[in-house]
Amino acid sequence: MKSSAMPNGEEINQISVSDDVSLGENVKLGKFINLYGCSIGANSKVGAFVEIQKNADIGNNCKISSHTFICEGVIVEDNVFIGHNVTFINDTYPRATNKDGELKTDDDWKVERTVVKKGASIGSGATILSNITIGENAIVGAGSTVTKDVPANSIVAGNPAKILRSITNE
Repeated sequence: MKSSAMPNGEEINQISVSDDVSLGENVKLGKFINLYGCSIGANSKVGAFVEIQKNADIGNNCKISSHTFICEGVIVEDNVFIGHNVTFINDTYPRATNKDGELKTDDDWKVERTVVKKGASIGSGATILSNITIGENAIVGAGSTVTKDVPANSIVAGNPAKILRSITNE
């Protein structure tokens, strides 16, 4: 872990990577990140101020831009671009307490998966709801809210995101 000195001489941590994180070769990590219980594939880059939670998997050759939140249950396949400030969600009906009024625990909750397929790109500021698959080579426009599956080779945008067109040979 890297540290730097404060003006008063105290050290501050710039990254937080727990012992249970699996990092592939040549992974580049930005400052002020929080990684725990996840895996990140070879040659991927994680920008500053990113959190990737347990049971999330990032493939090879991915770029995760700054200020992004990747929660438990998200699978990002190879060659995926995720823009700045993208948020993934893994609970369709979040609640703080159970029906008895007690604070929920992991036993009261089930992870809802989200999959981003190979070669997809997600624009800055997008929100990706749970139980979604973003298809191969698909593009999600900046600021979009993805509420349903995105077909492969398509461009979606808006709130909620709608198909704008198919991607033809680039």
